[in-house]
Amino acid sequence: MADKRDYYEVLGVQKGASEDEIRKSYRRLARKYHPDLNKNNPEAADKFKEVNEAYEVLSDKDKRARYDQFGFAGVDPNYGGGAGAGGFGGFDMGDLGDLFGSFFGGFGGGRTQRRNAPQRGESIRQSIILSFEEAAFGCEKEISVNRIESCDECGGTGAAKGTSVETCPNCRGTGTVTQAQRTPLGMFQTQSACPNCRGTGKIIKKPCAKCGGQGRVRKSRKFKVNIPAGIDDGQSIQQRGQGNAGINGGPAGDLFVTVSIRPHPIFTREGQDVYVEIPVSFTQAALGDTLRVPTIDGRVEYKMPEGTQPGTVFRMKGKGIQNVSGRGRGDQYVRVSIEVPRGLSDKQKHLLREFEEMATDENQSKRKGFWDKVKDAFSEK
Repeated sequence: MADKRDYYEVLGVQKGASEDEIRKSYRRLARKYHPDLNKNNPEAADKFKEVNEAYEVLSDKDKRARYDQFGFAGVDPNYGGGAGAGGFGGFDMGDLGDLFGSFFGGFGGGRTQRRNAPQRGESIRQSIILSFEEAAFGCEKEISVNRIESCDECGGTGAAKGTSVETCPNCRGTGTVTQAQRTPLGMFQTQSACPNCRGTGKIIKKPCAKCGGQGRVRKSRKFKVNIPAGIDDGQSIQQRGQGNAGINGGPAGDLFVTVSIRPHPIFTREGQDVYVEIPVSFTQAALGDTLRVPTIDGRVEYKMPEGTQPGTVFRMKGKGIQNVSGRGRGDQYVRVSIEVPRGLSDKQKHLLREFEEMATDENQSKRKGFWDKVKDAFSEK
């Protein structure tokens, strides 16, 4: 663990960075190091895992607070000492609560959370990069996830094979001890973590060698994720129960897979609508033409009327992307870009000049209207 880099350094942000700054940096780095985009760079996979691990911690308020206070020991059960040291180098975060509880237990006894109660596992966040078409039509993708699982060597008990976990005789498995004190203000009762079992309610005389008595280990797993059609950039898919294993028999957390979509060479997307720009010749725009317009479903014929102006946008209803809920599709918008011819021959130039001389006011109403406005504006001065 000594060679692990600081999570803030991994994401390239300051310690006081906002959630939005952390999310933007994560998405940029996840796209940069994603294995699908770096098939010839074996180091990218390690960078990708490092970035995801950092984001998993810094995107979660509770994990980030523990990391800021205790470093890696606050978020990784495999870091530091084993069962005898509570997994935190001899100091348990719960001791803080016990310390304050011993002073501020309150009248008639304070409330101390039982650390041997079942606790839900933490959720994991992972990213995945999709092509424009994969996001539009849906697909199945395989992802690799680093998560904390119940130790298969000891079955999650933390005790070595052939041994068992014993109930703490000092607290009788409750994890807390109660003390009464007589003061000038009356009788006070305080609760604190049992010093014999460090609040766990159990004693492990011989810790499991594989998990160090923690009962949980970090493993890499591969999952197949079904990507629904119409998913958009930045949206997440929730996989229930595929996050980190729970503690003391608690349920596992969830896995959230966040989508990033590669840019398309032709199409752009806004929500469920698709936009495309099509170049046409001056002649096509003037005389009209039947265009073969590319859509996500293939080419579709569209009759462009004569006299089409530059920048005109046509709407093709229902030719966009399916709503992720499965109800309806967006539209496709086609913007016309008129190409001005270059490198004309002398004959072509001559014909264009003849055309210009024969043009009527109706043919050039926009240009005539503009210069009429200019004339009126300057004639007033």
